[in-house]
Amino acid sequence: MVNIDIYKQYFSAECTFNGVERRGAVVWLNAESDSGIIRYEVGVSFFPHRDEEDFAVSYDACGQKELLRTKGRRTKKRDQEYLAQVRGAADEIAASFGGVIGWDKPLREAQYG
Repeated sequence: MVNIDIYKQYFSAECTFNGVERRGAVVWLNAESDSGIIRYEVGVSFFPHRDEEDFAVSYDACGQKELLRTKGRRTKKRDQEYLAQVRGAADEIAASFGGVIGWDKPLREAQYG
């Protein structure tokens, strides 16, 4: 099984989960390829972000959404197609935790794999 981190970025966020205020969120898009099957998944994890250097991600406020699972291969065209769906899927995940991602307030530059 091959896991590829296509996109990852940290944003300012608002969420309270398990009694803990979360002011940061990491959003990612991964592709997983195994035995001729390709799978794309978006994930969001909210974390406390108590100061500018606090990027300790907690995994109790974390969710994923599968965008695709089918026979085939990873291609740049597919990567771009599913990269375009990240915000919508991440907003759905965030809403399930009662959270909001500050898309206009990135905490770090985007990382592409």
